Amino acid sequence: MPYANEYLLEAREELKRLEHIIYVSLKYTRTVDVIRNALNRMIDMFDLLIEALLEKAKEEGKLSLLPKSPAFRATKVRELYPEDARLLGYLDFYAFLKNILKLPAQKREEFRRHVTLIVELENSTAEVNIDNLVNCERYVHSCLKYIRQLIEGQIEED
Repeated sequence: MPYANEYLLEAREELKRLEHIIYVSLKYTRTVDVIRNALNRMIDMFDLLIEALLEKAKEEGKLSLLPKSPAFRATKVRELYPEDARLLGYLDFYAFLKNILKLPAQKREEFRRHVTLIVELENSTAEVNIDNLVNCERYVHSCLKYIRQLIEGQIEED
């Protein structure tokens, strides 16, 4: 599965960039723009992981054509793995991140330790701060390990 592995490697590199943003950039530049950049990196990583899953399905003959848009790709992965609750949870988180970045946002305590991106959702408010980003980074890290296990049958060692 050469193509799926390439996407996994690219996703790992994207995770490294995300870690740098969270652990280095946010230390010195505490702005909402850096938080948005981190969220964009997470979405980019999810896009690569979804692409890897679709390439695996294509190589196994479960899929003939790859959808063009990211939304259709995520939907296709949902169709291919309807029983995998963990993967569906990761896809829900991906949709949540995309939704946060689409909606208008407010800022709180910019240039301080508790810099926060605030987004009004349909039934609630989402607040993204440095601590939340660290937890999100751990979650997407576990997602990378899980999808790598799905594709290769092994867990990545760090």
